[in-house]
Amino acid sequence: MRLDKFLAHTAEMTRQQAQRAVRGGMVCVNDVVTKQAAQLLCDTDVVTLNGSVLQAVQPRYFMLHKPMGYVCANSDGHHPVVLDLLREPRRDSLQVVGRLDIDTTGLVLLTDDGQWNHRVTAPTSHCKKSYCVQLAEPLPVGAEKQLCDGVQLDGEKKLTKPAQLFSLDNERLQVRLVINEGKYHQVKRMFAAVGNRVVGLYRESIGNVVLDAALAVGEYRALTPEEVAGI
Repeated sequence: MRLDKFLAHTAEMTRQQAQRAVRGGMVCVNDVVTKQAAQLLCDTDVVTLNGSVLQAVQPRYFMLHKPMGYVCANSDGHHPVVLDLLREPRRDSLQVVGRLDIDTTGLVLLTDDGQWNHRVTAPTSHCKKSYCVQLAEPLPVGAEKQLCDGVQLDGEKKLTKPAQLFSLDNERLQVRLVINEGKYHQVKRMFAAVGNRVVGLYRESIGNVVLDAALAVGEYRALTPEEVAGI
């Protein structure tokens, strides 16, 4: 981790304040004053600020039951953001792991562990995501096979990867879709490709992490160590 980022996390200062502290000679790495804010630290380095040793802050991992009308971003000029729902220090350092549209509800993960975020969201991870989908029209039997085999999305050259589809009612208006990729508006575009329209969308799970049924809309909790390790 860069020195200025480490200072921002551990001393609760902005990156600019951290850089000024380094330039001012207030920071030592292993008892040596440094003027390099971009210096990379290793796990054994000891950093002091004005003579006080700074302890590394442990990464945080949360699940949130996202309400409708909230944007998965750190800030937005027109709508409330999911971070507004968290009562945590340094919440601006948290990142959304796998965004949801403003009109989509359900599971959102948040962390300040950038490597974990990348591991979950990178296309090469093939992390499964499960959605409960409410459709405008009953889903024909033929469309089910198309969605499972892969469909051509508007503007895309390749078919979507094979998916899993389960009917949740006799009218075939509500289905569960499991995919292992994350293209822009993918679920809505997949059903549009078979002549249907999504009128309600709820994410149930990401990898092995399932939205806690005890969480009301807008509530959140920390992930367990098993959940963090299992995704």
